[in-house]
Amino acid sequence: MTFVSTHYDHRLVFMRLSRLLTKPLTTLVSVFLLLAGNANSATLLVLGDSLSAGYGIDPDKGWVNLMRADVGPQHTIINASISGDTSGNGLDRLPMLLEKFKPDIVLLELGGNDGLRGYPLSLLKGNLTEMIALCRTHNATPILFGMRLPANYGKRYTAGFAELFPALAEQHDIGLVPFEFEALLQTEGMIQADGIHPTEPAQPILKQAVLAQLKALLP
Repeated sequence: MTFVSTHYDHRLVFMRLSRLLTKPLTTLVSVFLLLAGNANSATLLVLGDSLSAGYGIDPDKGWVNLMRADVGPQHTIINASISGDTSGNGLDRLPMLLEKFKPDIVLLELGGNDGLRGYPLSLLKGNLTEMIALCRTHNATPILFGMRLPANYGKRYTAGFAELFPALAEQHDIGLVPFEFEALLQTEGMIQADGIHPTEPAQPILKQAVLAQLKALLP
């Protein structure tokens, strides 16, 4: 689900402020309060795949939408996730999203489909590295969402895949939502019939894992 960005243009405010210098003190106070209020808000962009898009469930009850009540109305959440997207798809879309929404924080929840398709880990690493750099170029703080693959993809590939996310997070000194959802896989009713996607009852658990990393970054 996508929510409209309300990114604030400080240049416009200061232009208007210059015209208010001859206005009563109460008007000036109101402007400064407006600026102070904006300093306590943030825009979060979630760039992901089916896990964030709410595949197979009502998107309004997905973990991204559930976060809105926890972070508060002063913060804006943009869910730009598309089911089936790979890290390459995300890299293609990210520049436009950064320009359009000007987020303060970007959660990169991508890579699962790369792994399921057996893409080279070097390709995934390169795409994520480029996205991290793009975020920083646009003054946005990136966060990685860790991933795991089913064991039938081979021990060497699955191990390398799982290790890629924390290694990148450490290398670039960014936040990581660790993949600690093994309990979901073993609990009845938490995974859909496809054996991959979480059900609606699992969404609050995903939400809490993300909030644990997110709340420290919110003003």
